[in-house]
Amino acid sequence: MKLYIIGIGPAGEEQMTLRAIRALEKCDCVAGYNLYLDLIENLIVGKERIQTGMMKEVDRCTAARDAALNGKTVAVISSGDAGVYGMAGLMFEICENYPQIEIEVISGITAACSGGALLGSPLTCDFVVISLSDLLTPWEVIEKRVKCAAQGDFCIVLYNPASKKRVDHLKRVCDMILEFQPPKTICGIVRNIGREEESSELMTLEKLRDTQVDMLTTVFIGNSRTKVISGKMVTSRGYRGV
Repeated sequence: MKLYIIGIGPAGEEQMTLRAIRALEKCDCVAGYNLYLDLIENLIVGKERIQTGMMKEVDRCTAARDAALNGKTVAVISSGDAGVYGMAGLMFEICENYPQIEIEVISGITAACSGGALLGSPLTCDFVVISLSDLLTPWEVIEKRVKCAAQGDFCIVLYNPASKKRVDHLKRVCDMILEFQPPKTICGIVRNIGREEESSELMTLEKLRDTQVDMLTTVFIGNSRTKVISGKMVTSRGYRGV
């Protein structure tokens, strides 16, 4: 009984690892959010699909587990990396009492890496990744993490910075960071990573505060060593003499 948990990167086939593609070839059944399965359509032709919408993650993983128990080789798909806000942790929890299922996690390119590459090299040194979604994490915990990261002079990557119900979360986070970092701190945003509508923009922290973002935006906030070089966002690692 084999179950793969696969990260497909930001936009499907082009940015998947060869290991991920080879694992998909071995699978009879593929489980994932509708949009993500569409992104890898060419790789899963003829395979059984377990498709669900947003907020149905537990149902999707349970169905994948049951398919594996029935002798199928199953892939559970996440965008980006399956272990970074993906399905890997949940899948292990759901299979906790089923040791007969062999689980293999195959990493993918998370938005911090793919978005960072578009902006330049903002994460050359220590950084943190924080999701602003408070569906599963209380806002008070998110606030604490943001403030600690800002006080520690980390570069910060923000996932899920806004939604229809969370229109002011990014502004609130920027206000917290402004308690510790100057308004001219270099920041960047990337939208629709790896897709036709892909775009990126550099700005200061004070401008970021009033910038409109959505769930397909990844936000990068620099630290005291972040600067702009040839139009790119770069955080110095501190090599001697440079």
